[in-house]
Amino acid sequence: MAKTIHIAVVSSPGFSHLVPIIEFTKRLLKLHPNFHVTCIIPSLGSPPESSKAYLKTLPSNIHSIFLPPISKEQFPQEVYVGLLIQLTVILSLPSIHEVLKSLSSKVRLTALVADVFAFQVLEFAKEFHALSYFYCPGSAMVLSLLLHLPKLDEEVSGEYKDLAEPIKLPGCVPLLGVDLPAPTQNRSSEAYKSFLERAKAMVIADGIIINTFLEMESGAIRALEERGNGKIKLYPVGPITQKGSDNEADGCLRWLDKQPNCSVLYVSFGSGGTLSQHQINELAWGLELSGQRFLWVLRAPNSSASGAYLEAAKEDPLEFLPKGFLERTKEKGLVVASWAPQVQVLGHSSVGGFLSHCGWNSTLESVLEGVPLITWPLFAEQRMNAVMLSDGLKVALRPTFNDDGIVEKEEIAKVINSLMDAEIGQDGSSFCC
Repeated sequence: MAKTIHIAVVSSPGFSHLVPIIEFTKRLLKLHPNFHVTCIIPSLGSPPESSKAYLKTLPSNIHSIFLPPISKEQFPQEVYVGLLIQLTVILSLPSIHEVLKSLSSKVRLTALVADVFAFQVLEFAKEFHALSYFYCPGSAMVLSLLLHLPKLDEEVSGEYKDLAEPIKLPGCVPLLGVDLPAPTQNRSSEAYKSFLERAKAMVIADGIIINTFLEMESGAIRALEERGNGKIKLYPVGPITQKGSDNEADGCLRWLDKQPNCSVLYVSFGSGGTLSQHQINELAWGLELSGQRFLWVLRAPNSSASGAYLEAAKEDPLEFLPKGFLERTKEKGLVVASWAPQVQVLGHSSVGGFLSHCGWNSTLESVLEGVPLITWPLFAEQRMNAVMLSDGLKVALRPTFNDDGIVEKEEIAKVINSLMDAEIGQDGSSFCC
């Protein structure tokens, strides 16, 4: 009988970071049944119900530990979500160390795997004589930026968003400065300093595990491997996505069963993305104006694009729709509050397009199901993903935002109809179906 191998995995707060690293862990254990994993999870405030419910589904050889929650009152309001996650991990480091110390006193710890937001944790690996690995839940393009950023920081004197020429990362589609991740848009901010610190820490690990695959990002992956020159071990283990479970009782799936093939636009902004009331109104009117069928996962409005990332709103989101919208569109659309079984929705034969915030989990799920996208990035690295999808892979359309950062109803209707009606695939064929 094979000897049990013990691994510790450290997530970061937020459902969209917890799921990818756990799904990677599940995949690892399927290949190596003699592995046992302890997953350590920092949290800001009480752990969300979605995370607790998800962890209850794990096999017995994955043990999860929620750390003592960090109080939200310790941080000022309006802190960028990425910095909030980073600060939560920093304040959780003593608790993480205690868990690792207790674990290593009972078993030999073979490896320590940390989410990119938990990069400081890998400093503990040497103390416990364990191998150290970063788990990157995003694209090879984002990893390329992280590894290139220290040099870029030295070479560029002003703001990246003011650069006239595109930034050319090896093996990647060129990027304008405004399309770099949100923390880089103000180089004097604490969010940028934290992002740069994380970038510099990438080289300390024994390896970098990344949730992407060669067929999707061949240029970026090969460029990263050449850059590492054998010193940085890169493991592109994707695509790793959350598997859907059959749920015939779900109302939106029953509704999709009644719709024609490839006729429905799925609209969702991920596990934490939110729109302003003004933008909700314009999106509703744009969907109505397009005349297309739609399934819209709606959240209550918020002034912050990441307003629901770490805390769910308590209001009924349907109350914020324009007056009469549900009645006028009842033959064409369905609006559901806050959540839908996305993997099953994207895999449904009636879905022909996806209006998405371009989070990496959603990006992978859409690409795997062959569903074309309308890109609507909100925060984090989502603009980079949007550029890759539209300019690189040619599987997405990008709407135009006005000077106030709003996509107006006429533009929304136009891009929806372009996606759902036109043949715009890279080879001139339709994207799907």
